[in-house]
Amino acid sequence: MKRDKALAIRLIKKYLPFDATRRSYRLGIFAEDARLWSQTMYLRRLLDHYRFHAATGEIPFRSWDALPDLALLAIKWHVEKKRPFWHWVVFVRDANGAWVLDSKKSLRQHRRTDFGRMKPKWFIEVRRKPGN
Repeated sequence: MKRDKALAIRLIKKYLPFDATRRSYRLGIFAEDARLWSQTMYLRRLLDHYRFHAATGEIPFRSWDALPDLALLAIKWHVEKKRPFWHWVVFVRDANGAWVLDSKKSLRQHRRTDFGRMKPKWFIEVRRKPGN
C-alpha cells in the first residue's frame, strides 16, 4: 500500500503536469469542458489510463479520520445553473501523517494540512491496479 501511494503521489506531482495535456486530449478530456468539474467520468478515465482504480460511486464525506489512505476529494462544491461543480484534490495518509495535494495555482504550498479550511462534500477511494 505504501508503494501504491508513493506511485500515485509521484504521478500527480511530477508526470501528469508535463504529459497530461497531450494524453488527456487523446482520452477526450479537455480542460475547457465544464463537465470536468461537474462529472466524475473524465477523472475516472484518466485514472484508468494511468492504471489506478477509482471505487464505484462517491461516498459522502464524514470526517478526515474516516477517509481511506488515498482518495480524491470534491471540495468547493457549489451549484451553477442547476449543475453541481467542485474542485478536485488528492488526500494522502502515509507514515508522515495526512495531507492534501491541491493543484490550485495561487497556493504557495500545494501540500496542504489546513483541513479546517477545506470543506469536502464527498470522496472517491483510489487504488493502484494489481499487476503493476
